[in-house]
Order: sequence, then C-alpha cells, then structure tokens
Amino acid sequence: MKIRVLSLFLFLTLCQVHSLFAQRPIGTNPNQARNRELVNQEGEEEELEGRRTLLDDSTKQVYGPKTSLYYFEKDIKRNNLILYPQDTSLTNFHNYDPVSKSGWKYQDLGNIGSASKSVYYQIPEVIGTRSGYSAYDLYYQSPENKKYFDTKSPFTEMSAFFGGGNRNMLDIAFARNINPRWNVGFDFHTIKARKTLNPVARDDNMVEQTSYSLHTNYRSENGKYWFLGNFSRMRHKVNEIGGIIPPEIDSTSVYFTYEDAKVWLRNTQARDLRQDYHFYHEYKVEDGLQIYHVFDRRSQDMTFETNLLTDDSNYFPSARLNDQDTISRNFNEFKEFRNEVGFKGTFGGFFYNAYGKFRTGRMKNKFFDEDDKFNEVYLGGQLIGKISDKWSLTADGEYLLPGAYRLHGVFVSPWLEVEYTKALYKPTSVQQIYRGNFYQWENDFDNTGVDQVKGTVILNFDKIRLRPSLTINRVNNYIYFNEDRVAAQNSGEAFMLMPGLIANFQIGKKFRWDNELIFTQVTGAGSDAFRIPKFYANSKFYFDSPAFNENVFIQMGIDFRYKSDYYADAYFASTQQFNIQNDFNIYAYPVVDVFLNFRINRTRVLFKYNHLNAGMMNQEGYFVTPDYTGYKSFLDLGITWYLFD
Repeated sequence: MKIRVLSLFLFLTLCQVHSLFAQRPIGTNPNQARNRELVNQEGEEEELEGRRTLLDDSTKQVYGPKTSLYYFEKDIKRNNLILYPQDTSLTNFHNYDPVSKSGWKYQDLGNIGSASKSVYYQIPEVIGTRSGYSAYDLYYQSPENKKYFDTKSPFTEMSAFFGGGNRNMLDIAFARNINPRWNVGFDFHTIKARKTLNPVARDDNMVEQTSYSLHTNYRSENGKYWFLGNFSRMRHKVNEIGGIIPPEIDSTSVYFTYEDAKVWLRNTQARDLRQDYHFYHEYKVEDGLQIYHVFDRRSQDMTFETNLLTDDSNYFPSARLNDQDTISRNFNEFKEFRNEVGFKGTFGGFFYNAYGKFRTGRMKNKFFDEDDKFNEVYLGGQLIGKISDKWSLTADGEYLLPGAYRLHGVFVSPWLEVEYTKALYKPTSVQQIYRGNFYQWENDFDNTGVDQVKGTVILNFDKIRLRPSLTINRVNNYIYFNEDRVAAQNSGEAFMLMPGLIANFQIGKKFRWDNELIFTQVTGAGSDAFRIPKFYANSKFYFDSPAFNENVFIQMGIDFRYKSDYYADAYFASTQQFNIQNDFNIYAYPVVDVFLNFRINRTRVLFKYNHLNAGMMNQEGYFVTPDYTGYKSFLDLGITWYLFD
C-alpha cells in the first residue's frame, strides 16, 4: 500500500510539473553533468558528457552557475587555482544529510545531528594535541575547507530539507564581488531534528544547531598579494536520550516502537560551541617565489548537564566523584592558536613549499588541578611534480618537535593511483586527562603509530567504470575507550586488510547502476580495539534521463545499503565518547530507500522514502548503535535553488 501511495504521489507531482511548464517560458539551464564540472584559471570549460542546454541564444541569460565560481584555500596554497561552477548535478542529491552523504560510512544515533563516528579507521589530520571531543565534527566545516567566491553578480544558494518526523535542515549561502578583486559573503545553517525515540511534543527536538560563517577574499591590483579570511561559529545542542532501555532491564520496554519507546534520559543535555578565526595571505616576491602566513584562533566549549533528581540518574553510575547529587554539570574549554609561516613557488616544473608552524593551547576544566597546556613547534614541506595533466607525484611531510611526524606521498597515473602515509601522532587531551562527575582519569599515553597504503586501479570501458582498490593499515599503540568507558591504550599492533570495488554501469541509454563494496579483515594483538563490519555494500539502481521535451531532468530509483553484523561501539552521553562493547550485536540488515530527484532550470527537488522494506524482513527494524534504532519508514523532501542577481 505504501509503495502504491508513493508511486501515485510521484506521478501527480510530475504531471503538475508538466502543467507548469506548459504555462510559462523556460530560463537558462546549464548542461547536466554527472560529475562536478571544472573551470580552469583561464575560464575554459572542461566539457563533460553532457546534454543540450534548454535555451537558444535569444533567451540565454548572462549569469548562471558558470559565472558564480568558487575555489579553496588549499589550491591557492599549492599555486594550482581551480575555479568550480555551482553544482547542479542530481547524483546523490537525495542523500542530503551528512551521514548519508558519506555513503553511510558513519555510525550515528539514528537522527540528523546526533553524535557520530567513522565506521572505518581514519588517520587524524593534526598530529599534535586535539581536544578529542569529535562526536559532532561531521556537522561542522573546518575554516580551511571553506569556499571562497569569484562572482560576476550577486549569488545566493538556498536549500531546505524537510525530513519525515520533523527532521529539518536549512542552508543559505550568499556571496558578491565588491569589485573584480574583492568578494564578501556568508553561510548560514540550521538543524532542527525532533526525537525519533519517545518525543512528547511536536517541537521536542533531539538536535538544534545554528551555525554561520563570514568570509572574504581580496587580491591586489598587481596580483602580488592575496588574502583569504573567514570567521565561523557553531552552536550544537543535543537533548540526550541515552538510547532505549533494554527489555532485560525493564520488561515493559520494547524495541522498534519508536515514538512510544522507553528511553533513559529526558533531562540531560550536551552542547558543543565552536568559534574559529582563520585567515591566509601570501605575497609574491618574484616569479617562482611567494611567502605566506596562516593564522588560526580556535575555541571549542563542551558542556554536559543532567538533572540527577529525576529518573535520568538511573542511566549513570552510582558514584558521584565531584559531589554533584542534584544538577551535574561538566564544562570543558579547549582553545588553540596557530601561526604558520612559509615560502613556496615553482621551479623546473615542480611546486615546492617549506614552513614552520607554532601551536599553543590548553584544555580547561574547573575540576583540573591546573589547565592542560601544550606548546608545539612543527617543521614541514611539500614537493609536487606534475609531469602532465594525468601524471603527477606528490610528497609532503611534517615533524613535530619532538617525537611526532607525518610522511605522505601520492602517485597518480591514468590507470593507477597509490597513496602512502606513515605517521606518529599524539593522544587527544580528553584521552590524557578527564574530570567528570561519573568518571575520572589521568594518563601518560605513548604516541600512536600508523602505516597506511592505498592503491586504486582505474579501468574505464565504454559503459563500465571499475575501481578495484586495496587499503592496508598497520596501527600500534592505538588509544580507544574500553568497556568500562575509560580511555585505554592497546600496546599491540592491529593489521587491517581492506579490498574494495567501485563499479558503475550504464545500462542502455537511461539506466545506471552504481555499486561500492568493501571487505575488512582486522588481525593482530591490537585488533580487539577496532570494531568494523566485515562487509559493507552500497548500491543504487536508477533511471537517469531528461523528460518533458528536455524541460526536466530526472533521476529515479532505489538505494540499497548493507553492513554485516558486528559489535558496534556504544555511546555514553556524559563523556561524549564512543566505547567498545561485547554484548550488543548490530545484526546485518539491508536497508532499501526509493528516491526521485529532478531539476527544473537551476532548481533541484528531491523526494525520498526511507526504509521501504520495513515490515518485510525477519527483524522488525535495524540498529545503528547499541540501543539506538535506525530510521523507520517516512518521506523526506528537499529543494535547492540558486539566484544570480
């Protein structure tokens, strides 16, 4: 019945769209591209396998996705400016929230904006001291990854996503050129996601986020000086639920009742407040030589608060280490300053870069005897040799005085890509010292070492694209949170063998089938610290074609995702950390979604029906984290549109 209702709804929507087009003229529509189009520095467009534009020259508008371009700081820093047009692609547009955008390679608590962690081991980007409070990193964009714009007209991007069960997101971006060399703009994002488990009112939200950033870029008239700067702020508030009370603890508690579930927490809240000031500027001394400076001032305030005079107290250990028996409040403040100064340029066809960097900061908690401070000095550099557009070799390294380092190399050819990383990185601040009302520790952990090799073979045929790959990790002295929910270090080595395959097929002229498979085998004395499913699969079969006399572009199909069973990490609210456990098996369960994405001019619309196969399986539903269920069946819809004036 659900399938029939959804099909009828989609049919009526398309009929309405066709009716609208019969009543009004069509504006400019850029060529559809399945991958992001690139525009080089000279403004020449790299042509992709595209389709005809919707307008003839008599009605063509001047401004559009290819006149409001953006770029990234990392490309400026490497003397390799790439200008990107606005993305009007429909591929994966229905996967709009951060976890689904990752290909479901993150584990969360079954709601947008909830605490999350990568399913797979990741090497940290910073080899020095980090805060360690990373549960909400997925919902925050680091300042060095912000977009900077070069717009020929005022540009606005607006996106609104309305998820079933009142899970909503709103994104607004604006940019404009003050003059051809100076651009300013801002981004604004919100998340309001009602609890999927035991909400008591329409606005009983689990997650409320407000974040924004202000950005500017400027280039001098002679082109020698370039400045990029931004300020970012995120306030992420989570009303914790603690998961469903297990039936073996409360016989009246039942899994998969969703709105009627019995949960642990009703009066507990976590907040993550982040503020970043970041700028990059460089000056061209002469041909082949520039000097540059990067500055960061970052702060992260983590607050946890619970009312122990309510039933919430049953969720926590009985011990009270800070004599807080009523309102238990824990506040951690992490701050850091970073200054990086270096020189760079090109010589003999090679790009080179050398720098020195100084980081200083501290973690503050009123229960610490003194602040946990750090001062770190780095030396680093990079060398890139680009033999041609298809052949390149990159080598970079960084050394933290003393005892930590990162070496990294990438080889790229038309048929093979190989990447190698060797690193020794420091523990996080929260792994070294923590003072809470329920747990406390103070450690002197060794640095963690890792060797990682990734290789991908590139095979392109007429209608088939194959990317077989192999990743090998060797990790020693890995730090994690154990079954007792405290930080621990595993002195043994863990070895991860991860063959994978990406396979994309064009079937006829209008159908596509995209697949990704990963197998993971973890061995060695340190393997028990890693909980990774052996099999991961993500598959999508869809119709992809213009319709209604090429006035509408459509993608419609099914999404399938699967992980084999494994003992996924549990989440504990007061420490805001995931920890290993051996009691709750996240059993294997395939999840099927159906979707419709379509584009009219520059406006994209999505309809997505989550968990189509609910009620058709042996199990009543699925889990994403111990005691946290995944989505039930509901409909999402979203819209993104651009304005260029």
